[in-house]
Amino acid sequence: MYNTSYRILRDEYEAEDIMQEAFLTAFTKIESFKGEVSFGAWLKKIVINKSLTQLKKNIKYREVKLEIVPTTETEEETEASFVNTTYQAKEIMQAINSLKENYRLVLTLNFIEGYDYEEIASILNYSNENVRTTISRAKKKLKEILQYNEFKYY
Repeated sequence: MYNTSYRILRDEYEAEDIMQEAFLTAFTKIESFKGEVSFGAWLKKIVINKSLTQLKKNIKYREVKLEIVPTTETEEETEASFVNTTYQAKEIMQAINSLKENYRLVLTLNFIEGYDYEEIASILNYSNENVRTTISRAKKKLKEILQYNEFKYY
């Protein structure tokens, strides 16, 4: 739970606070837990929602507008290009952390937390099309960063 919050907020102390708040919320709202999903999944959802709320507070004055713009490269082409090269997990995490906030957030939710596009759209209150576009752009930018870093060392 801490790692999930930390990946969203990028601050150790805030992640600890959010984790603690999430546990308090879970125990005070335990009657709303219906058992449709595991307790861990329910708690993780609380942690993510609290982390996102805190993130919005942190960047209240620094909004990034997301536009829906058709891309020329398909998602399959972007993913296929990642398969051809092997990267260390540390390199990928550093590259993800260097992305702008909205790209980092959607890739974290997708790659690391395992949420699909519909779930991400629901969590972030975006349209499915917007999530697809943002993830596609984020993957493309991540690929560029990884390739640049790879080239830089040669």
